[in-house]
Amino acid sequence: MEHSNEESIMDIIRKLNEIDFISPEDIPGIDLYMDQVTTFMDEHLEAYKRMDNDKILTKTMINNYTKNNFLPPPVKKKYSKEHMFLLIFLYYFKKFDAYVTISLALLLTKINQPAADKFAATSLNCSTN
Repeated sequence: MEHSNEESIMDIIRKLNEIDFISPEDIPGIDLYMDQVTTFMDEHLEAYKRMDNDKILTKTMINNYTKNNFLPPPVKKKYSKEHMFLLIFLYYFKKFDAYVTISLALLLTKINQPAADKFAATSLNCSTN
């Protein structure tokens, strides 16, 4: 039996309520190097790992986000608080649900077509892995 739209929305809301979000106060007030960024994300998002050896965020992921214009390039190899916010946003919504991924891609389409195309391509590639 298929879920109604209301049930689907309630499922999404329940999933959102279960997320233990990183609060802005948890993000360091200083700029971080790539290794520090990945360590921070691993420590704060460890509960989201499916398997013990899963990586939350890798250097390759960060470089790909930058290359695909989802994340501004670091300044002097350092990532600011704003970079961290974007990385956390990308992490939550990439892991969350196909509905949200599709919705985000549609929203990006309205904002920036090239970024939306890249996001859709990235999401489709990651969902098959």
